[in-house]
Amino acid sequence: MLSESLGEDMAANGNGVSTAPRSPLARIQTHKNGICHDDSGKPIKAQTIDELHSLQKKRSAPTTPLDGAQGAFATVSEDERQRQQLQSISASLASLTRGTGPKVVRGDPAGKVQPVAHVAHHHHVEAPTISVSDSSLKFTHVLYNLSPAELYEQAIKYEKGSFITATGALATLSGAKTGRSPRDKRVVIDDSTREELWWGKGSPNIEMDEHTFMVNRERAVDYLNSLDKVFVNDQFLNWDPKNRIKVRIVSARAYHSLFMHNMCIRPTPEELENFGTPDFTIYNAGQFPCNRYTHYMTSSTSIDLNLARREMVILGTQYAGEMKKGLFSVMHYLMPKRQILSIHSGCNMGKDGDVALFFGLSGTGKTTLSTDHNRYLIGDDEHCWSDNGVSNIEGGCYAKCIDLSREKEPDIWNAIKFGTVLENIVFDEHTREVDYSDKSVTENTRAAYPIEYIPNAKIPCVGPHPKNVILLACDAFGVLPPVSKLSLAQTMYHFISGYTALVAGTEDGIKEPTATFSACFGAAFIMLHPTKYAAMLAEKMQKHGATGWLVNTGWSGGSYGSGNRIKLPYTRKIIDAIHSGSLLNATYQKTEVFGLEIPTEIEGVPSEILRPENTWTDKKAYKETLLKLAGLFKKNFETFTNYKIGKDNKLTEEILAAALSNGTGSGRSVGASNGTGSGPKAVPYRMPVATMEKKISAPTSRSAHKAPPSKVHSSDSKNRNGGPKNVARIKPCPKGLTKCIATQGEKTKLAPPLKKQPYYQEQSLVKKGAQSPKVHIPQLLNWCQRVEMLLARESQLDPRKKKEIFICRSHCGARGDRICPKSSNDACSSMHHGELPV
Repeated sequence: MLSESLGEDMAANGNGVSTAPRSPLARIQTHKNGICHDDSGKPIKAQTIDELHSLQKKRSAPTTPLDGAQGAFATVSEDERQRQQLQSISASLASLTRGTGPKVVRGDPAGKVQPVAHVAHHHHVEAPTISVSDSSLKFTHVLYNLSPAELYEQAIKYEKGSFITATGALATLSGAKTGRSPRDKRVVIDDSTREELWWGKGSPNIEMDEHTFMVNRERAVDYLNSLDKVFVNDQFLNWDPKNRIKVRIVSARAYHSLFMHNMCIRPTPEELENFGTPDFTIYNAGQFPCNRYTHYMTSSTSIDLNLARREMVILGTQYAGEMKKGLFSVMHYLMPKRQILSIHSGCNMGKDGDVALFFGLSGTGKTTLSTDHNRYLIGDDEHCWSDNGVSNIEGGCYAKCIDLSREKEPDIWNAIKFGTVLENIVFDEHTREVDYSDKSVTENTRAAYPIEYIPNAKIPCVGPHPKNVILLACDAFGVLPPVSKLSLAQTMYHFISGYTALVAGTEDGIKEPTATFSACFGAAFIMLHPTKYAAMLAEKMQKHGATGWLVNTGWSGGSYGSGNRIKLPYTRKIIDAIHSGSLLNATYQKTEVFGLEIPTEIEGVPSEILRPENTWTDKKAYKETLLKLAGLFKKNFETFTNYKIGKDNKLTEEILAAALSNGTGSGRSVGASNGTGSGPKAVPYRMPVATMEKKISAPTSRSAHKAPPSKVHSSDSKNRNGGPKNVARIKPCPKGLTKCIATQGEKTKLAPPLKKQPYYQEQSLVKKGAQSPKVHIPQLLNWCQRVEMLLARESQLDPRKKKEIFICRSHCGARGDRICPKSSNDACSSMHHGELPV
């Protein structure tokens, strides 16, 4: 036979060398009808290649028993459940002008559509129905809660710039925007938010009206409905099941869908079946710009929050972090209404159940110190503190990747694998190995991965009430101690201040240490006034016996450039002593100026570095630097002194008294040095005049971007009170400034012209109907100073006539009743901004 002769030939190959015989070929049998087949395996059931491909994928079956007690979808068939689910998505995508939602169907338009019952338009009774458009004649394919593998396929196939790296992560690009756009984030102002939210100086909230929001919403919805397919994610926020929020994200990119799949809490199949109507919806149409002719728009980017409608619209930016932080802002609004504190912090838990919170700005070591192999990680960024304890808001981590290495951050390094999104990184075009030191695209490279990718993550991400609240500061001035124990009032003061320091190289133009303050260690995301979050923090700390600590991870022995950064092993020893409770039993001494209590010794930490002045060779320079930093703290905190905490304002006074003291506990603040080098000169703390006179108990409803009073009356040659010429009576400052010249009823001599800000250009203000020359007025951020200068110039033009001054609506912070015809991100440049109509 043929097989036997082949075996004999293989036994000797001509050179006398024997080789092992191969396995015999499959036997071929011929039936009576003459048709041959291979009997080595059973024949497949498919008759065509398409049928074969269909057998490759098994349809997922629901795991929830349909027993009638599982929610809105549980008592219906699978087809009916999917129909109701699609109808809910159609309602989310409804156009409010046409009054209908699109025709939606599940599945990729490139493949075969699943046989789901037709979904009719969703009608809104309050919106008029107009003529049928082309978009109402097409189907919108919904890719609903796809798995990471499915999203990989969509991204690689359809999104340019998407690649699989050597470790299996998905590398993608966020387009022109590689970071958040805080100046383009707006919140709808209405009767409720006008009183509830924080508006004015220092606030991140920029207002917009309801109509403008609806214009942008319609633009985003129309864009999404025009696409062949959209990605829809239904997920949760907050691991506390009693206080979780249902969110729906509608997006146009697989990258965005995978990002939110990682960052939000992923529902189980049972939870997904009963998801129902979302509590909050995001419309991410970031590939499509907003209309710059629309009111309030200053660029092609707009991120809009409507808290009444529970909706968020994104236009003109594909940076995925806008969705994450937008939802964080929503939680900062919703959770305090339930008496739950939302916080921007890391959180871990010891094996004995002791929980610690880590607050800190970028570069303070929050991620590094909260990631401890001897403790469970509850979360690295966003948390809630309720009556049940702490809970993570998110289901993932969003880690910085610049200069990432296995040695420095092994947990993050190992988490970058299949399912992880790598934003804006650079990789080798052949090996796909990532170069984390390359900043060609941006320095803000990021990795988004599920929290389960961290080995010691605690699932579910909840824990008991914290025992320690650790405030981290990277003090580049080198005058704060490595660790200090804080009183409750001091904890609130430093929490509201949110201090760290930038050093040379972190940002363009930074040549020396620069103090930076971010209220509540997350000013860009908070919605209410910082004192409200601070009051909630103090209440919970007092109720549950938590201790506050200020830990300096910055410099010692001198400022940046002359001193040395505190070694990480020393900082870890300090954190370990806090966790173990041994630091509570230490002996403490009080410092000058800040009145901080510092321990005299800590195991494993040199005692000489615990008192900063001991590490400075130039004691005079130390005191001068200490007073300089204290002055910066005091100046920053003036923004918050007009807000009282508690019914009798007692807590506010305690915070101010504890803020800067001379170390004797007398509650006095420190002024400038007396110039003799003999030490700080102590003076009694004086509450600002505005606080003593007005006793403002709630934030003003006016915004830095809301129109100030438009009528400002100049004095006559002899005013009504018999005062001298060039004396003005001005309405109250709309920005609530503590050192404002515009105090109600106060007669103030007009100051000389102030120096203009370098960022803003001069503009020409022309008196209508007069042949007078143009008057140049610098654009200033301070509205009151600007009005002061306008009044001075106005009196020179014609002091006997009253005029209305309309100030610009742009980013100079000095808006008026007249809309600026040429609003932009740049400095004001149109003479229309400051016309003085007679």
